[in-house]
Amino acid sequence: MLLFSGRAHPSLAQEVADLLEIDLVPTTSYDFANGEIYVRFEESVRGCDAFVIQSHAAPINDAIMEQLLMIDALKRASAKRITVILPFYGYARQDKKHLGREPISARLMADLFLTAGADRLMTVDLHTAQIQGFFDGPVDHLFALPLLADYIADKYGGAFTVVSPDTGRVRMAERWADRLGGAPVAFVHKTRDPKVANQVVAHRVVGDVEGQRCLLIDDMIATGGTITKASEILLDSGATEVVVAATHGEVSEPAIDRLKNSRISEVVVTNTLPLTDDQLYDGLTVLSIAPLLARAIKEVFEDGSVTSLFDGNA
Repeated sequence: MLLFSGRAHPSLAQEVADLLEIDLVPTTSYDFANGEIYVRFEESVRGCDAFVIQSHAAPINDAIMEQLLMIDALKRASAKRITVILPFYGYARQDKKHLGREPISARLMADLFLTAGADRLMTVDLHTAQIQGFFDGPVDHLFALPLLADYIADKYGGAFTVVSPDTGRVRMAERWADRLGGAPVAFVHKTRDPKVANQVVAHRVVGDVEGQRCLLIDDMIATGGTITKASEILLDSGATEVVVAATHGEVSEPAIDRLKNSRISEVVVTNTLPLTDDQLYDGLTVLSIAPLLARAIKEVFEDGSVTSLFDGNA
């Protein structure tokens, strides 16, 4: 087993390596003056079981291209098997066409990894589960739900109404409710203009939230618009408190200001994406996804079962 890391999120890769009790393979990576990326591994990889970890963090196109070059280098250096680890799968939002003449970028991403030489993909909380079918090979779809739910249950107990920020996340909310011992479920009805990015209009809550503590769940927080508007409508509808849990803390501008200035009690995310000191604040809790990734890597390497890791019931 050899573990390789790009430059997008080195602290997560190092944590995974420490848990596996191995060293990251020394890698030379740098950018040419015109922005092209150079990658070379400093030791032999012939016949190895290679795991290439790179979270698609900003600048996202650089992170993706660097990972593709790493895969190509491993294939050309005769690695036996190449498993690509994507804590955050870039371009996953575009998994279908909303309007004519649009790309399906999530499929293109899968094709790029396959063409580069990937034998297997491992990722955490895809934007939609159908993306697993875009890659012509094994896909280990891991879930952060147990990690997040156990933290919420330990800190707050089970007295929550689980709320989906839109109709598309209701099934996820139901899984959260089951994990929290049969909590009630509600959702926020909202509309989004497909021609205008990152703008959401929240309308009303479907379900009983009056006098309830609400757990608002989502797969990612980007600009914070969906989460903050949903939290406001919940509180205006009589909720006593709103706690937010999401897997990916993308927190693009102006998410931090929106979250800081909102009435949300706590935002809980994982470290699938790196967060700078400027993005951290007192109401934000970051949990490590590294133990889940390390366990999945170990199961794949030893030809064990990873079903309990990606069915959300671990």
